[in-house]
Amino acid sequence: MGGGVTALAMVFGLVLLVFCDVRPTLTVLPPNEELEQGKATLMCLANKGFPSGWSLAWKVDGSSSSSWEESRSPAVLEKDALYSWSSTLRLSADQWRKVGSVTCEATQGAQAPVSESLSRDQCSQ
Repeated sequence: MGGGVTALAMVFGLVLLVFCDVRPTLTVLPPNEELEQGKATLMCLANKGFPSGWSLAWKVDGSSSSSWEESRSPAVLEKDALYSWSSTLRLSADQWRKVGSVTCEATQGAQAPVSESLSRDQCSQ
């Protein structure tokens, strides 16, 4: 379960699963074809984390800033009792052309952060 404690118990014929701070897996998706429209939208997918309160934040070239737009989807409880959610980063096409890398970071309480980066030179655009 990667970094968390897992317990399985039978209680009155029901299976009770208890997870403690399961670290999500992050995937950063590059911008799509909207660059021609002057925008670059990147997405960070966080999968199989617990609890649902992991925070997602973006860093561009290692720094946080308020000069770009971020949004987050609500957490979705999956059949395996773990959560998935996403965050979107919107930059202008000009900002994107100057970027070396973007990083999505997930944090939860005292857990060590989980991060995933994408270099602009990994993208075809």
